[in-house]
Amino acid sequence: MTGVLTLYRTSVGKKVIMALTGFLLVGFVVFHMYGNLKMYQGEAVFNEYAAGLRELGHPIFGHEHLLWVARLVLLGSVGLHIWAATSLTIQSRKSANANAVSGVQRYGQKKRQTGYAAYTMRFGGLLILLFIVYHILHLTFGFVGYAPGRFIAEQNGVYNAYNNVVYGFQNPFVSAFYIVTMVFLGLHLYHGVWSMFQTLGANNFKYDKLLRGLAIFIAVIVTLGNISFPVAIMAGVVRLG
Repeated sequence: MTGVLTLYRTSVGKKVIMALTGFLLVGFVVFHMYGNLKMYQGEAVFNEYAAGLRELGHPIFGHEHLLWVARLVLLGSVGLHIWAATSLTIQSRKSANANAVSGVQRYGQKKRQTGYAAYTMRFGGLLILLFIVYHILHLTFGFVGYAPGRFIAEQNGVYNAYNNVVYGFQNPFVSAFYIVTMVFLGLHLYHGVWSMFQTLGANNFKYDKLLRGLAIFIAVIVTLGNISFPVAIMAGVVRLG
Protein backbone atom coordinates (compact mmCIF):
# COMPACT_ATOMS: atom_id res chain seq x y z
CA MET A 1 0.00 0.00 0.00
CA THR A 2 2.85 2.34 0.86
CA GLY A 3 4.41 1.64 -2.53
CA VAL A 4 1.22 2.64 -4.31
CA LEU A 5 0.91 5.87 -2.33
CA THR A 6 4.53 6.83 -3.06
CA LEU A 7 4.44 5.79 -6.73
CA TYR A 8 4.04 9.44 -7.77
CA ARG A 9 7.59 10.08 -6.54
CA THR A 10 9.11 7.69 -9.06
CA SER A 11 9.82 8.47 -12.71
CA VAL A 12 7.37 5.75 -13.75
CA GLY A 13 4.65 7.24 -11.55
CA LYS A 14 5.25 10.73 -12.95
CA LYS A 15 5.07 9.40 -16.51
CA VAL A 16 1.77 7.70 -15.69
CA ILE A 17 0.44 10.98 -14.24
CA MET A 18 1.52 12.76 -17.43
CA ALA A 19 -0.17 10.11 -19.56
CA LEU A 20 -3.47 10.11 -17.63
CA THR A 21 -3.73 13.90 -17.39
CA GLY A 22 -2.67 14.09 -21.03
CA PHE A 23 -5.51 11.74 -21.93
CA LEU A 24 -8.03 14.06 -20.24
CA LEU A 25 -6.56 17.14 -21.88
CA VAL A 26 -6.46 15.57 -25.35
CA GLY A 27 -10.11 14.59 -24.94
CA PHE A 28 -10.93 18.17 -23.98
CA VAL A 29 -9.14 19.84 -26.91
CA VAL A 30 -10.81 17.44 -29.37
CA PHE A 31 -14.25 18.09 -27.87
CA HIS A 32 -13.57 21.83 -27.66
CA MET A 33 -12.55 22.01 -31.32
CA TYR A 34 -15.53 19.90 -32.40
CA GLY A 35 -17.95 22.08 -30.45
CA ASN A 36 -16.52 25.27 -31.90
CA LEU A 37 -17.17 23.95 -35.42
CA LYS A 38 -20.81 24.89 -34.76
CA MET A 39 -19.66 28.43 -35.46
CA TYR A 40 -19.97 27.57 -39.16
CA GLN A 41 -23.67 26.75 -38.64
CA GLY A 42 -24.43 30.31 -37.66
CA GLU A 43 -24.96 32.51 -34.64
CA ALA A 44 -28.08 30.81 -33.28
CA VAL A 45 -26.60 27.29 -33.34
CA PHE A 46 -23.31 28.37 -31.80
CA ASN A 47 -25.00 30.35 -29.01
CA GLU A 48 -27.31 27.40 -28.31
CA TYR A 49 -24.23 25.18 -27.96
CA ALA A 50 -22.57 27.69 -25.60
CA ALA A 51 -25.75 27.94 -23.52
CA GLY A 52 -26.01 24.15 -23.41
CA LEU A 53 -22.55 23.93 -21.85
CA ARG A 54 -23.73 26.16 -19.03
CA GLU A 55 -26.72 23.91 -18.37
CA LEU A 56 -24.83 20.58 -18.38
CA GLY A 57 -26.34 18.17 -15.88
CA HIS A 58 -29.56 20.15 -15.47
CA PRO A 59 -31.68 19.77 -13.39
CA ILE A 60 -29.38 17.83 -11.04
CA PHE A 61 -26.72 20.52 -11.37
CA GLY A 62 -27.46 24.23 -11.31
CA HIS A 63 -26.48 26.86 -13.88
CA GLU A 64 -22.76 26.46 -14.77
CA HIS A 65 -22.14 24.12 -11.80
CA LEU A 66 -21.00 21.11 -13.84
CA LEU A 67 -19.18 23.40 -16.25
CA TRP A 68 -17.13 24.79 -13.35
CA VAL A 69 -16.46 21.25 -12.09
CA ALA A 70 -15.11 20.41 -15.55
CA ARG A 71 -13.02 23.59 -15.59
CA LEU A 72 -11.50 22.82 -12.18
CA VAL A 73 -10.73 19.23 -13.20
CA LEU A 74 -9.07 20.47 -16.38
CA LEU A 75 -7.05 23.13 -14.55
CA GLY A 76 -6.01 20.51 -12.00
CA SER A 77 -4.96 18.21 -14.83
CA VAL A 78 -2.92 21.02 -16.39
CA GLY A 79 -1.22 21.63 -13.04
CA LEU A 80 -0.41 17.95 -12.50
CA HIS A 81 0.77 17.63 -16.10
CA ILE A 82 3.16 20.55 -15.68
CA TRP A 83 4.37 19.30 -12.29
CA ALA A 84 5.11 15.82 -13.64
CA ALA A 85 6.84 17.20 -16.75
CA THR A 86 8.96 19.61 -14.70
CA SER A 87 9.89 16.91 -12.18
CA LEU A 88 10.93 14.51 -14.94
CA THR A 89 13.00 17.23 -16.62
CA ILE A 90 14.81 18.05 -13.37
CA GLN A 91 15.35 14.36 -12.68
CA SER A 92 16.69 13.81 -16.20
CA ARG A 93 19.13 16.71 -15.87
CA LYS A 94 20.40 15.48 -12.51
CA SER A 95 20.93 12.04 -14.02
CA ALA A 96 22.73 13.54 -17.02
CA ASN A 97 24.99 15.62 -14.75
CA ALA A 98 25.78 12.58 -12.63
CA ASN A 99 26.66 10.58 -15.74
CA ALA A 100 28.82 13.43 -17.03
CA VAL A 101 30.75 13.52 -13.77
CA SER A 102 31.27 9.77 -13.86
CA GLY A 103 32.24 9.95 -17.53
CA VAL A 104 29.51 7.66 -18.86
CA GLN A 105 27.37 10.21 -20.73
CA ARG A 106 26.70 9.23 -24.31
CA TYR A 107 26.19 11.48 -27.31
CA GLY A 108 22.83 9.90 -28.13
CA GLN A 109 21.63 10.53 -24.59
CA LYS A 110 22.54 14.21 -24.80
CA LYS A 111 20.94 14.53 -28.22
CA ARG A 112 17.64 13.11 -26.96
CA GLN A 113 17.52 15.69 -24.18
CA THR A 114 17.93 18.67 -26.54
CA GLY A 115 16.22 17.51 -29.71
CA TYR A 116 12.72 17.56 -31.14
CA ALA A 117 10.99 16.24 -28.03
CA ALA A 118 12.58 18.83 -25.75
CA TYR A 119 11.66 21.69 -28.07
CA THR A 120 8.03 20.73 -28.69
CA MET A 121 7.21 19.45 -25.21
CA ARG A 122 9.06 21.99 -23.04
CA PHE A 123 9.18 25.26 -24.94
CA GLY A 124 5.96 24.54 -26.81
CA GLY A 125 4.35 23.53 -23.52
CA LEU A 126 5.33 26.85 -21.96
CA LEU A 127 3.76 28.75 -24.87
CA ILE A 128 0.59 26.68 -24.55
CA LEU A 129 0.42 27.43 -20.82
CA LEU A 130 0.67 31.17 -21.49
CA PHE A 131 -2.00 30.78 -24.17
CA ILE A 132 -4.36 28.99 -21.75
CA VAL A 133 -4.10 31.91 -19.32
CA TYR A 134 -4.69 34.42 -22.13
CA HIS A 135 -7.50 32.34 -23.66
CA ILE A 136 -9.39 32.27 -20.34
CA LEU A 137 -8.93 36.01 -19.83
CA HIS A 138 -9.94 36.61 -23.45
CA LEU A 139 -12.94 34.46 -24.34
CA THR A 140 -14.13 33.26 -20.91
CA PHE A 141 -14.04 36.51 -18.94
CA GLY A 142 -13.44 39.15 -21.64
CA PHE A 143 -10.73 40.96 -19.67
CA VAL A 144 -8.37 41.35 -22.65
CA GLY A 145 -8.50 41.63 -26.45
CA TYR A 146 -11.68 43.71 -26.77
CA ALA A 147 -12.49 47.33 -27.47
CA PRO A 148 -14.57 48.87 -24.64
CA GLY A 149 -18.10 47.48 -24.61
CA ARG A 150 -17.51 44.74 -27.18
CA PHE A 151 -17.44 41.76 -24.82
CA ILE A 152 -21.09 40.80 -24.27
CA ALA A 153 -21.48 38.84 -21.04
CA GLU A 154 -25.24 38.81 -21.46
CA GLN A 155 -27.64 40.40 -23.90
CA ASN A 156 -31.42 40.14 -23.48
CA GLY A 157 -30.86 37.25 -21.07
CA VAL A 158 -28.64 35.38 -23.58
CA TYR A 159 -24.87 34.96 -23.40
CA ASN A 160 -23.78 35.86 -26.94
CA ALA A 161 -20.67 33.72 -27.35
CA TYR A 162 -20.78 34.01 -31.15
CA ASN A 163 -20.35 37.80 -31.09
CA ASN A 164 -17.53 37.52 -28.57
CA VAL A 165 -15.58 35.04 -30.70
CA VAL A 166 -16.02 37.13 -33.87
CA TYR A 167 -15.07 40.37 -32.13
CA GLY A 168 -12.14 38.67 -30.44
CA PHE A 169 -10.57 37.27 -33.60
CA GLN A 170 -11.08 40.46 -35.61
CA ASN A 171 -7.93 41.63 -33.85
CA PRO A 172 -5.06 40.45 -36.14
CA PHE A 173 -2.57 40.22 -33.27
CA VAL A 174 -4.89 37.99 -31.25
CA SER A 175 -5.51 35.79 -34.29
CA ALA A 176 -1.78 35.57 -35.08
CA PHE A 177 -0.96 34.56 -31.50
CA TYR A 178 -3.74 31.96 -31.61
CA ILE A 179 -2.54 30.49 -34.91
CA VAL A 180 1.11 30.25 -33.82
CA THR A 181 0.08 28.58 -30.57
CA MET A 182 -2.08 26.07 -32.42
CA VAL A 183 0.94 24.99 -34.49
CA PHE A 184 2.85 24.29 -31.28
CA LEU A 185 -0.23 22.58 -29.83
CA GLY A 186 -0.27 20.26 -32.84
CA LEU A 187 3.39 19.31 -32.32
CA HIS A 188 2.74 18.87 -28.60
CA LEU A 189 -0.28 16.69 -29.29
CA TYR A 190 1.55 14.47 -31.76
CA HIS A 191 4.49 13.77 -29.48
CA GLY A 192 2.32 13.69 -26.36
CA VAL A 193 -0.28 11.25 -27.72
CA TRP A 194 2.45 8.97 -29.05
CA SER A 195 4.27 9.07 -25.69
CA MET A 196 0.99 8.46 -23.86
CA PHE A 197 0.43 5.22 -25.78
CA GLN A 198 3.96 4.08 -24.93
CA THR A 199 3.63 4.96 -21.25
CA LEU A 200 0.34 3.09 -20.94
CA GLY A 201 1.89 0.00 -22.52
CA ALA A 202 0.23 0.24 -25.95
CA ASN A 203 3.54 0.25 -27.86
CA ASN A 204 3.32 -3.24 -29.31
CA PHE A 205 5.18 -3.28 -32.63
CA LYS A 206 2.07 -4.71 -34.31
CA TYR A 207 0.16 -1.52 -33.59
CA ASP A 208 2.94 1.05 -33.74
CA LYS A 209 2.00 2.34 -37.21
CA LEU A 210 -1.67 2.50 -36.30
CA LEU A 211 -1.03 4.38 -33.03
CA ARG A 212 1.46 6.76 -34.64
CA GLY A 213 -1.08 7.40 -37.40
CA LEU A 214 -3.75 8.09 -34.76
CA ALA A 215 -1.41 10.55 -33.01
CA ILE A 216 -0.79 12.35 -36.32
CA PHE A 217 -4.51 12.36 -37.14
CA ILE A 218 -5.50 13.90 -33.78
CA ALA A 219 -2.75 16.52 -34.01
CA VAL A 220 -3.60 17.52 -37.59
CA ILE A 221 -7.39 17.61 -37.10
CA VAL A 222 -7.21 19.68 -33.91
CA THR A 223 -4.61 22.06 -35.34
CA LEU A 224 -6.37 22.70 -38.65
CA GLY A 225 -9.78 22.91 -37.02
CA ASN A 226 -8.66 25.48 -34.46
CA ILE A 227 -6.66 27.53 -36.97
CA SER A 228 -9.69 27.67 -39.25
CA PHE A 229 -11.66 29.78 -36.74
CA PRO A 230 -9.51 32.95 -36.70
CA VAL A 231 -8.75 32.54 -40.42
CA ALA A 232 -12.47 32.31 -41.27
CA ILE A 233 -13.25 35.39 -39.19
CA MET A 234 -10.36 37.43 -40.59
CA ALA A 235 -11.39 36.41 -44.13
CA GLY A 236 -15.03 37.39 -43.50
CA VAL A 237 -16.36 33.85 -43.95
CA VAL A 238 -17.69 33.96 -40.38
CA ARG A 239 -19.14 37.35 -39.57
CA LEU A 240 -21.73 39.13 -37.49
CA GLY A 241 -25.26 38.92 -38.84
